Amino acid sequence: MSGFAPHAGIPRKSRVREWLSVLALLAYISVVLLATLSPTPLDQGYQGSIDKVLTVLHRNGVPEWFGYNKLEFSANIFMFIPLGFLITLLLPLKIWWLSIVFCPALSGAIELSQGAFLSARFASWGDVASNSIGALIGIIVAVCLRQLVYQRDEKLIELALWERGRSNQLRIPTS
Repeated sequence: MSGFAPHAGIPRKSRVREWLSVLALLAYISVVLLATLSPTPLDQGYQGSIDKVLTVLHRNGVPEWFGYNKLEFSANIFMFIPLGFLITLLLPLKIWWLSIVFCPALSGAIELSQGAFLSARFASWGDVASNSIGALIGIIVAVCLRQLVYQRDEKLIELALWERGRSNQLRIPTS
């Protein structure tokens, strides 16, 4: 009887995906918090390397107007894409939209913490905006993925029911 839901005769829902997602989310949030709440900015001491990256980008077709500020804005967008994605996948389907509230709130809390407690860092509403854009991209991808999986599951269930009905029709009555 283990592995089956009581009284239903159907297998229990596997929680492996959810636990792996929770672990990935916790690990990712830890990385984000370490990066954003470290006492010194991550780019401190790396200006030469950043300039080299920008030079390579410009040499390979990225417009000259794409400088350090645009690079930082883009990095902030990319940093929050996985966060929006993972949170949206973990929330129950009926309340996935809470990720639209949670991600910008987390970004705002990070920026307020930087401004209040970290003298070498500064709070920026631009960072909140870029983080929110990234989270929204991740949220959209997660919602689309959930919809694709739902449609696939509906087709598989329909096919299984059709095959079950067909096999019942092919049985020869024994009485």
